[in-house]
Amino acid sequence: MLKNNKANLLKVKKADPDLSKATRKIVDNPFLKGLGPEELNELLAYCKLCKVKIGEVIMHEGDIGDAMFFLVEGVVNVTKNLTLKTGPKDYSNLEKSIDKLDASKAFSFGEMAMFENDTRSATITAATDCLLFEIKRKDFEELAEKIPELGYKLVKAIARLLCERIRKNNQDILKLTTALSIALMR
Repeated sequence: MLKNNKANLLKVKKADPDLSKATRKIVDNPFLKGLGPEELNELLAYCKLCKVKIGEVIMHEGDIGDAMFFLVEGVVNVTKNLTLKTGPKDYSNLEKSIDKLDASKAFSFGEMAMFENDTRSATITAATDCLLFEIKRKDFEELAEKIPELGYKLVKAIARLLCERIRKNNQDILKLTTALSIALMR
């Protein structure tokens, strides 16, 4: 069990200014609210800092997911492949932007990969240079087994986030269904 000791500040490798900056910023991440400094240290010990350049794909829709990411700096685009009818017998696949996540408002993505060995539901591409912390499923599970209280807090945070996204998606589906209904009535 960890002690919540405020005097124990997050440990940072001074040789890497990006790691230092990312570590300072993750302290303010609302997704991780409720974690003390020692718990954050434990979590970060299982994470890898990723520096992603603008235009780089972080994850591809359809790939098997085995990691989640904490977005600490930058903006990413979330896209999905859509199949559209372009002619009487012609179809084409297009990538459609469905969301933009900004580190100042959206703090993580890829959470479903912590619970299942399934395909990614979207493609995530860096819209700006980004700093991310990545945690692999096997490391997440090891951390949760090592420190069950911390594991519980992280699972609870993921559940809260997924519930928010489901509620938002339900509202979006309702709006789209209403718009389609109105369009078809004309």
